[in-house]
Amino acid sequence: MEESGYESVLCVKPDVHVYRIPPRATNRGYRAAEWQLDQPSWSGRLRITAKGQMAYIKLEDRTSGELFAQAPVDQFPGTAVESVTDSSRYFVIRIEDGNGRRAFIGIGFGDRGDAFDFNVALQDHFKWVKQQCEFAKQAQNPDQGPKLDLGFKEGQTIKLNIANMKKKEGAAGNPRVRPASTGGLSLLPPPPGGKTSTLIPPPGEQLAVGGSLVQTAVAPSSGGAPVPWPQPNPATADIWGDFTKSTGSTSSQTQPGTGWVQF
Repeated sequence: MEESGYESVLCVKPDVHVYRIPPRATNRGYRAAEWQLDQPSWSGRLRITAKGQMAYIKLEDRTSGELFAQAPVDQFPGTAVESVTDSSRYFVIRIEDGNGRRAFIGIGFGDRGDAFDFNVALQDHFKWVKQQCEFAKQAQNPDQGPKLDLGFKEGQTIKLNIANMKKKEGAAGNPRVRPASTGGLSLLPPPPGGKTSTLIPPPGEQLAVGGSLVQTAVAPSSGGAPVPWPQPNPATADIWGDFTKSTGSTSSQTQPGTGWVQF
């Protein structure tokens, strides 16, 4: 990826200290306890900038902004920036003067939050660099990218609930058609090949006939067959009285002792 022509600022910390560090005798790493922490060699401002893939740690004067030292960083973590083994506020950076000369110096922050921001700014930049490199490779070779596999693996199954689907389709697609009624009341047709029969309830029970209740009784001469016995109804009392008072027909009078009403 080509470097862009402008330089962006990633992080600025107004207070940083620079220390001279002794040569590292072993590969265990640097220890800040071996430095003279109470006597820093220089103090000033730290600024991290980025230009393309490269990041630059710049140590500048607080007032004039004059550059004291600069450490180019091509990867992180790496040899250009290392953490010490005994503290999270101190680092070792590799500075260059532009003529090929390099040196390792120690830097430290008075606040742990400043040290955290310094570390995160470098991590975010090189994470962005890695993503840009991956995008560039995918653009050059689009066929080599990961493909979406939608096929079933061995032993993998899928379950479909078809019962509910049929029920919903039958309810929505095949509505039951009701016959249109010709009047205000629809009647059901009689059963095929049958005749309507009158059900007679057992003796002692009531049967609704014409909107009135009729008490059933057993006639003496009927051999035990139940016949309806008319009961007086307040709504029809006057009508029966007219029939009993009629003098034109003797058949409407009741015969005592028989228990029957003749009309």
